[in-house]
Amino acid sequence: MSAPAPRRRLGAIFKTTAVRLSALYLLLFSVCAVLLVIYMTSLAAGFFLNETRMAIEQELRSLDRIYQRGGMRGLVVAIDRRARAPGAFVYLVADPTGRILAGNVRALEPGVLDHTGWTRRPFSYEKFRERGENGDLPQAVANIFQFENGMRVLVGRDLGEPERFRVVVRRALALALGLMALGGLLIWLFIGRRALKRIDAVSAASAGIVAGDLGRRLPVSSAGDEFDRLSASLNTMLARIETLNDGLREVSDSIAHDLKTPLTRLRNRAEEALRKDEGETGYRDALEDMISEADQLISIFNAMLQISRVEAGYTRFTPEPVDLATVATELADLYEPLVEDAGGHLKNEVTGPLVAEGSRELIGQAVTNLIDNAIKYGLKGEGATVTLKGRADKAASRVELLVCDTGDGIPEADRERAVRRFERLEESRSAPGSGLGLSLVDAIMRQHGGELRLQDNEPGLCAVLSFPTAAP
Repeated sequence: MSAPAPRRRLGAIFKTTAVRLSALYLLLFSVCAVLLVIYMTSLAAGFFLNETRMAIEQELRSLDRIYQRGGMRGLVVAIDRRARAPGAFVYLVADPTGRILAGNVRALEPGVLDHTGWTRRPFSYEKFRERGENGDLPQAVANIFQFENGMRVLVGRDLGEPERFRVVVRRALALALGLMALGGLLIWLFIGRRALKRIDAVSAASAGIVAGDLGRRLPVSSAGDEFDRLSASLNTMLARIETLNDGLREVSDSIAHDLKTPLTRLRNRAEEALRKDEGETGYRDALEDMISEADQLISIFNAMLQISRVEAGYTRFTPEPVDLATVATELADLYEPLVEDAGGHLKNEVTGPLVAEGSRELIGQAVTNLIDNAIKYGLKGEGATVTLKGRADKAASRVELLVCDTGDGIPEADRERAVRRFERLEESRSAPGSGLGLSLVDAIMRQHGGELRLQDNEPGLCAVLSFPTAAP
C-alpha cells in the first residue's frame, strides 16, 4: 500500500534543496550558538570564581590582622560576629579534634579539615537551611588555615550566583534553540511547499511542451526570484525553438510545393525530347533547358544551405568595424550599370562614417540581395530609382543602411510574410527567384544582433538594415 498523500508530500518537501540548506544552516548556527554560550558561561563562571577567591583572600588578611591584635579569642569573637551579618562569608573555627567552636557552618563532611588550602565542596551552613532543588547542598569555595596549636579556620563563599547564572543562561539557550527549531521547521514547510508548488507547475508545463504543445510556456510569477529568471530564460529558448520549428515546417512545405514544379519541368522536357526524337539539335536544346532548370535548383539549395549555416552559427566570423558608407559606395559602383540597363537610376546618398561591428562579407551579401530585389521588383515606370541611404541614431546607439525603390512596394500586412523562406507575393510570382533573398538578409541581420525592417517609401519600399553601433 502506498504512503498517504500528505506523508508523500511532506517527504517531497524535505527532499528539496531549500529545506536541506535551511536545515544545514540551522544545524551549523545551533552548534556555533551552543559553543559560544558554553564558552561565555564558562568564562563568566571563571571570572566569578576568581573574584570570589580574591574576596576570600582579602577576608583572610583582615582576620589575620585581628588575630595579631587579639589572639585566638579575639579571632573567634570576630568570626562569630561576622558570621551573623547579612550576606556573610562561610566561617568556621574548629579545635584540633574538629569540634566546631564558632561560625555559621552547621556540619562538615569527614576529613574536610584534614587538608589546608583551597577546597570546593558542598557546605551546610546557616544561610542555606534547606537543600537545593535536587536535594544537594550548595557548593562553596573555601580556604582552610591551620594554626600552630592545631586550631583551624575556614573562610569561604558560596557559588550560588555563578551557578544560578550558568543555569539561567543554559535554560535561556535551550528555550531559544527550541523556538529557533520550531521557527525553522515552519519556514522549511513554507519555503519547501512554495518551492515544490512552483516546481510542480514547471514540470506540468514541461510535460505539455514535451507532448507537442510548443506554444506553451513555463509559469513566471511576480516575485522576480531565481525561479522566475530561469523560467524567463527557458521561455525565450522555447520561443526560439518554436520559431525554428515553424520555419522548418514551412520550409518543408515550401520545398514540396516550390521544387516540385522545376523537377516536373525537368522530367517533362526529358520525356518530350525522347518522345519526339528531334535529333541532335533537339537533344542539345533539351539538355540546355534541363541544365538551366538544374542551375536554378542548385541556386535554391545553395541559398537554403547558406541561410541554415548563418542561422546555426556555422558562418562564424570575428567582429570587426565595418563602415557601411564604404560598403554602399562599392556596391553602388558595381550595380549602377545593371540598374541603368534595367531602365532605372541608382543614387547613393550614404555619407560616412557609419560604423557597425560584424562581417564585411556577410553585410555586403545582405545589401547585394536587397539591391537585386529592388532591380527585380522596384524598377517600374518612368523615373524608377534605387536609392541607398544611411543614418545614425545616437540616442538608440544604432546605425542604419536603407535600400529604397520606387516600385509597387509591399503591403504592410504582407511584410512579415515576405521575409519567410519561399514566400513569394502574388505580384512577384511572374519574376524569376526563389523567395529566399529576404530570408537570408534577415538571418544575417539576426547573427549581427541587428534587424531587418520593411517600410513604406511612398511610393515603393525601403528595406532597413539596423545595426548596433560599434563599440568605441
